[in-house]
Amino acid sequence: MKIGAAARQTDPAPAAAPAEATAVPRDRGPLMISIDLIDEDPEQPRSADNPGFRPESIQELANSFGPKGPKTPLSLRDNPKESGRYIINHGHRRFRACKVKKLDEVPAFIDNDYDVDDQIIENIQREGQSPREIAERIGIKQAAGAKNKDIAARWGKSGSWVTQYATLLDLPEPIAAVFNAGRANDVTVVNELVTAYKGNPEEVTDWLSVPTQEISRGEVRLLREFLAEKNKGGSTMRDPNTLDIVFGETDAEADEGAQGDKPKKEKGRNTDPDKLKKAIVQVEHDGRPARLMLSKRPPAEGYAWIKYEDDGQQFEASLTDVRLVALIEG
Repeated sequence: MKIGAAARQTDPAPAAAPAEATAVPRDRGPLMISIDLIDEDPEQPRSADNPGFRPESIQELANSFGPKGPKTPLSLRDNPKESGRYIINHGHRRFRACKVKKLDEVPAFIDNDYDVDDQIIENIQREGQSPREIAERIGIKQAAGAKNKDIAARWGKSGSWVTQYATLLDLPEPIAAVFNAGRANDVTVVNELVTAYKGNPEEVTDWLSVPTQEISRGEVRLLREFLAEKNKGGSTMRDPNTLDIVFGETDAEADEGAQGDKPKKEKGRNTDPDKLKKAIVQVEHDGRPARLMLSKRPPAEGYAWIKYEDDGQQFEASLTDVRLVALIEG
């Protein structure tokens, strides 16, 4: 039942105390308030394009809720212009996630002792869990038998997100050293270093050994581009013993690079009916449907870029973790 101006409590009223006992205030838990009676604060500090308001971010948050909604109640204040309605102090993302989950009521408490600075103070002072703490919690759940996809579903995250943090549990020594020293805290950067290390351990070790070396996304990207050029060594990317599709090129596009100034074939032309003109390699990774991204250079031997079909996220995956599903002509 939806609650109007009088919000209901989440637990029943306590039994009457004996006459000789002194009444003691009891924590009755949050109220359950109709979502239809709640309005967002138009002066909240987050802008409409804040990353936390992205539909996929709100959907992730909604996925993490149980059937009764968020464990952390919203903070509301009475709407001074409309009796019986409320304005959000804190919890705009939770509120939007509850709407996505189509909940009728949300847990909340009323705080009319509200200051306009309270929202921004809460946001800038909030400290989330560190990457190490998240990785350790994943390790505990894995040790108890949980699969990455189960952890992802319970936490409202993607399987690739869990895999990235799980990588922190078993880092190569040079990368573990900079991570433990606090020189590299970005999970994406650490994962990219791990990928680069698998193909070029000595070069990455030397690069990390420089005390003044900045370890940022931009710097690691430059390192990987350098290593890719070094590994290529000027050799052709075309393999005559494989498909005529190399990193997403058609037969004509690959021939253009191999023949130099020779006459170009008509783009997309397929003269041999036994050859694929363009291949789509469908795979499964971490229990999710995906496809190999043939247009992106693999980071190292035994690895490939994949793109998840459900959310479009791109991820570098070890081919040992990828199951081939189908090879079709695009």
